[in-house]
Amino acid sequence: MALNERQLQMCADSRWDFSDLRALFLNCTLKRSPALSHTEGLIQISRAIMEKNGVSVDSLRPIDHDIAVGVYPDMTEHGWEADDWPEMYKKVSAADILVLGSPIWLGEKSSVCTQIIERLYSTSSQLNEAGQYAYYGRVGGCLITGNEDGVKHCAMNILYSLQHIGYVIPPQADAGWIGEAGPGPSYLDEGSGGPENDFTNRNTTFMTWNLLHLARIIKDVGGIPAHGNQRSEWDAGCRFDYENPEHR
Repeated sequence: MALNERQLQMCADSRWDFSDLRALFLNCTLKRSPALSHTEGLIQISRAIMEKNGVSVDSLRPIDHDIAVGVYPDMTEHGWEADDWPEMYKKVSAADILVLGSPIWLGEKSSVCTQIIERLYSTSSQLNEAGQYAYYGRVGGCLITGNEDGVKHCAMNILYSLQHIGYVIPPQADAGWIGEAGPGPSYLDEGSGGPENDFTNRNTTFMTWNLLHLARIIKDVGGIPAHGNQRSEWDAGCRFDYENPEHR
C-alpha cells in the first residue's frame, strides 16, 4: 500500500531512531492466504510507515495456522492433536508492538480475533525477567475494517483486552474504515474510496506514530518500573508499600 505525500513527509522529518523495535501485525481475517483481505490493506499503511522508520515488521494471518481453541499456553497438553500457538507466541513475545487487525461481523470483531485474544490471555501469566507479567513493557493497537457499524465497539473490546493482560495503550491507538451501511464495496474494492479516505489515513497514521513513540519511550527506560506490579514478589509474600510484618 503506497503512502501519501503527507505520510512520507512525516517519515522523512522523523528525528527518532526506531531501528531496534520489532512489530507484529496479526490480521484476524476469516480469509486464508492468498485471498484478498481488506483488513490487510489497512494494515499495509501502518506497516509501511513502520518499515520506513527502520522497524522490523512481521505480519501473520492466524487463520493460516492450526491454532487450537483454549486458554492454556499449549493446548496439545489438553487433548488437542495440534496447536501452532506456542510457535506464534515466540513472535508475539519478540515484538515491542502488537497490532490486531479485524473485520467486523454482526457488529463484533471476528471469531479469529476473539480466539487470538484468548490465546494471548493464555500466556499472559508467564513472567518476564523482572517478575512482571509477560506483556509488560509492550504496546498495543488495533485496526478495523467492515461494511457495517462497529469500529469503536470492536476497538474498545480489543484495546481493553490488550491492556488487561499487560500491554500499554497509547493515545488514539485504533483506526478503521467502514463503508455505507449495508451491502456495498469493501475497503480495497474499486470505487470504495477507502484507501483515499482522509479520516482513516489520519487515524491510521496517528495510531502508528503513537505506537512508535510509546514503544521508544518504554524501551529507553527499560520497561515499566518493577515495583508494586511483580507477581513473583507478591507470591513470595511481599506487599510492596503495605505493611506486612511477616515479610522481611
